[in-house]
Amino acid sequence: MAAAKKIKPLNRADAAAIFTRFHEIDPEPKGELDYINAFTLLVAVVLSAQATDIGVNKATKKLFELAPSPAAMVALGVEGIERHIRTIGLFRGKAKNVFALSQLLLERHGGDVPGDRQALEALPGVGRKTANVVLNIWFKQPTIAVDTHLFRVGNRTGLAPGKTPLEVEKVLHKQVPERFMLHAHHWLILHGRYICKARKPECWRCPIAQWCRFEPKTPLPRGA
Repeated sequence: MAAAKKIKPLNRADAAAIFTRFHEIDPEPKGELDYINAFTLLVAVVLSAQATDIGVNKATKKLFELAPSPAAMVALGVEGIERHIRTIGLFRGKAKNVFALSQLLLERHGGDVPGDRQALEALPGVGRKTANVVLNIWFKQPTIAVDTHLFRVGNRTGLAPGKTPLEVEKVLHKQVPERFMLHAHHWLILHGRYICKARKPECWRCPIAQWCRFEPKTPLPRGA
């Protein structure tokens, strides 16, 4: 990911105002991946790399009915997993990772998903972003998962400028008021997905435009 042109960082008062506004609009934001339990959440997030949540949900509907646990997933085998996720990008490699992580969950954790970053990141296909999502959604830890949407919003708005996802994550941990930490990454990801879009941000309907450093703001489309 390449950061946008250098923008002056927002101060903490403006950052707090942004998250206060997000909270007013949507107090309990939710991720858009479908899951049944901690294991299926983990698998869904692993499969979502370079894929849309909608596409992952379509592929996992039947998969999770058949294999809602590590043991059931191992029983399917790599080829069985592939059959259900072949509509997802990089499905062969992802099927191997899902099979292998299921095996390790059985061998190392009694079939349970660990609530520990180091243990999660030791699983095949699980990096920092995936671990952060699982720790946040399932274990209610105040982690921030920096995907392409959040990286763009952090840099474009001035909320959390950074050259790498980890830099953006670290800045956000300083910028986000503690009371908003649990939901911060969901607000920012959804904002980037539906309003602060990559090609053309919809500034005319942005609820945080008054604090955003991005210029020039995108005007209301003609005839809208």
